[in-house]
Amino acid sequence: MRRFAVAFLLLALGIASFAPLSVLAQTRDVAGSRDFPGIGRFRGSIVTGYAVKDFDATRFQTAPFRDGKPTDERRLEGRITRIAYRTNPGPSILEVSRNFEAQLAKAGFETLLACDTAQCGDIPFTEAVDKLPIPEMWVDGFDYRYYSGRKAADGRETFASVLVSKSNDNIYAQLIVADLGAMANKMVDAAAMAKGLGEKGHIALYGIYFDTDKAVIKPESRPTLDEIAKLLTGQPQLNVVIVGHTDSQGNYDYNMDLSRRRAEAIAAELATRYGVGKTRLRTAGIGFLAPIGSNANEAGRALNRRVELVAP
Repeated sequence: MRRFAVAFLLLALGIASFAPLSVLAQTRDVAGSRDFPGIGRFRGSIVTGYAVKDFDATRFQTAPFRDGKPTDERRLEGRITRIAYRTNPGPSILEVSRNFEAQLAKAGFETLLACDTAQCGDIPFTEAVDKLPIPEMWVDGFDYRYYSGRKAADGRETFASVLVSKSNDNIYAQLIVADLGAMANKMVDAAAMAKGLGEKGHIALYGIYFDTDKAVIKPESRPTLDEIAKLLTGQPQLNVVIVGHTDSQGNYDYNMDLSRRRAEAIAAELATRYGVGKTRLRTAGIGFLAPIGSNANEAGRALNRRVELVAP
């Protein structure tokens, strides 16, 4: 009997190991995530997926499919926010979706499309919409609801979509907000850096990229790092302070630490990859203490998320 009990226990553990670990373990929001301002979340939900890109593209449906094909699919470019939530069993897909739709209406969004599974276009429809990956977002192609809306204010267009479905009776909801806008020219060459340092004593750089709430430099930052190295190589007497800045999202201590770690990551990259002497590079992180735009709106927050070179 004892051998049987042990074998049964091992079998049970083996079966359990096939369940998605995120579902078994996750009981709180993913690190660094937050609700979209003015929209919020359905009561009792946790954030399972979160991604914000200053400039990206998303596929957006504004009409049902016909014969398995989109009839009004749009490619939206700008600042894209993707948030996925999981709600424990209890509410229906319709209840969760209606709550999001009501919040978006209060925020000034006009409905473009609101449909359920068959009305939308069944499985082909879900295959054509932007989704965060499993297990962050789960979609049952036989049971879902989709909403899309548009808001125009202050000369800007903003689109929002909500996709709600379920897996094992857990309700999953994904909110995507696309704040349309042209990509900012974030390239600053060595000559412009030298000019800024000479005239103002500092220059803001927007071409160094990090994932949200991380201090690991992304590969697309290479052109700007090349120009910083070119500046420092061409002026061997020049020392700089690398200063990290954030927007005001999140608490004070967290942003101070994040901005410092990002500045340190840049200094380390310049020293190891480009051979810039470590004694020429000092670092500091001042979080959101030196804004150059308003943190009350996304345009201002985008300006505040930056790195600055400062001449000591």
